[in-house]
Amino acid sequence: VFLSNNAGGILGGISTGQAIVARFAVKPTSSILTPRKSIDKDGNDVEVMTKGRHDPCVGIRAVPIGEAMVACAIADHYLRHRGQTGKGVGQ
Repeated sequence: VFLSNNAGGILGGISTGQAIVARFAVKPTSSILTPRKSIDKDGNDVEVMTKGRHDPCVGIRAVPIGEAMVACAIADHYLRHRGQTGKGVGQ
């Protein structure tokens, strides 16, 4: 029995049996303020420049993406273990 879970449930790549805790950070998106060359709907050359701050909030989408990445990593390790040993976890 552990007194704390400071390692996030994994020590040396092996699960301790505690809850797996993952922390990640997301950098803020930036508006591109430099003028860019583009074309309009008629095909004419135009210059596009962002005015003001129009950053999308990626924080709302970050959590499910992080959870999916962790789930994929765990599934990958499970399948690798099963391929090497021929057994599922707990068999």
